Amino acid sequence: MTGENEDEKADREGAPPRGHGAFFGRRKGKTLRPGHAGLMAASLPDLRLDLDRPAPADLHALFPVDIRQVWLEIGFGGGEHLTQRAGENPDVGFIGCEAYVNGTAKMLAQIEQNGLANVRLWDEDAKRVVEWLPPASIDRLYLLYPDPWPKRRHRKRRFLGEEMLARLARILKPGAELRFATDIDDYAAYALARVARSADFVWTAERQADWLTPWEGWRSTRYEAKALREGRRGAYFTFRRV
Repeated sequence: MTGENEDEKADREGAPPRGHGAFFGRRKGKTLRPGHAGLMAASLPDLRLDLDRPAPADLHALFPVDIRQVWLEIGFGGGEHLTQRAGENPDVGFIGCEAYVNGTAKMLAQIEQNGLANVRLWDEDAKRVVEWLPPASIDRLYLLYPDPWPKRRHRKRRFLGEEMLARLARILKPGAELRFATDIDDYAAYALARVARSADFVWTAERQADWLTPWEGWRSTRYEAKALREGRRGAYFTFRRV
């Protein structure tokens, strides 16, 4: 016995403390390589959203390049998808949220390597960004392979709950898409049940292939690759803001 309490253990392992109510798990993994640590110190402050100030009425002001839309990715992991989409769409501004320090560091490296000027980041709880954003300001939202919180007592931490759907409805423009991917059948059913009860979203699928087929231009993430190795197949849901 070490005598440490649950919050001390959580801090040591990089996880949020008990009762924190966040939707994410660990905050830290392996010690950052010097290059990544340097980017966290030098580059992140310039790319990080300043949530202590009110959000601009026009989110285009967040970016140094001309953009036509703003897309949000919550939980970008290692940044594979965000990097791809930002490179393919230089006229779209991307806001990426990832509380896992190592993932943010990898994304910073991709931004530097690919010269991406259309990305802004948030490295803490994505709930704060959702609360900060102006109404009807986001044209597309990605939630890809979020933590499924499989234990029943933890399900309230699943991101796509009733309360969060209402918050997302506030920031999404009418007609905007919420794209959600998961390899956990129970989480898929959980999300679909809550979308079905929501007056703000409709599920766009018309046939089974619509949710078994990835979106056009999809690049597999490391989380999807892990699921496939473990015998789980991803599902790809598109919910439209009405």
